[in-house]
Amino acid sequence: MSKKKEKEIKGDQRLENIDETLTKTEVFIVKNQTAILIVIGIIVVVVLGYFGYQRYIIEPKTQEAEEQIFMAQQFFAADSLDKALYGDGNNLGFLDIIDDYGNTKPGNLANYYAGICFLKKGQYDQAINYLEDFDADDEMVEPMARGAIGDAYLELGDREKAVGYYLEAANENENNFTTPLFLKKAGQVYELMGEYDDALDVYQRIKDKYPQSEEGRTIEKYIGRATAMKEKE
Repeated sequence: MSKKKEKEIKGDQRLENIDETLTKTEVFIVKNQTAILIVIGIIVVVVLGYFGYQRYIIEPKTQEAEEQIFMAQQFFAADSLDKALYGDGNNLGFLDIIDDYGNTKPGNLANYYAGICFLKKGQYDQAINYLEDFDADDEMVEPMARGAIGDAYLELGDREKAVGYYLEAANENENNFTTPLFLKKAGQVYELMGEYDDALDVYQRIKDKYPQSEEGRTIEKYIGRATAMKEKE
């Protein structure tokens, strides 16, 4: 058989396979068209519902929340923590904003502010609860929130959890500000725990990777102290 003839036969076979596949597909569609239409309808409703919810509910509520949170932020900046948390009778505080606008970005941000307020007020369990509820999407705020949880646990006397959150904060979105800041805090807690090798590890990391940071410029002092304490053991 000639090569040309073989190619023609193979081509005919491929066409037959395609035709057969199309026929099976068509049969499946015909048999299941009701179910398929229902599924398509559900998808359309879900998609339209999502965009409608965002457009007509979330966006207006977000705008309201942005207006409401402004005064609470002003109270926070002025260190009027109770007014920031609970409002002043005319303006909402962070806790009301969380309750009323919790599914918006400003409502989420209010969790962070509330956590910091409670941290400053010495109500550490409350601080942890609100900071844990905060869902950060900002490269700087996220590690600050995790580090603040570390501060709260340290105040509660739980050094293990404190150092864990400090390291988590240091490793989150590494940068020249928050990373050395929380590495240093972790090192100081390690020293309190008598874990001088771990302290030296994090101090050395600051020295090697962040020598120009505020912490990096003074880190030799901490390395020297941890080394001396280790030698005394």
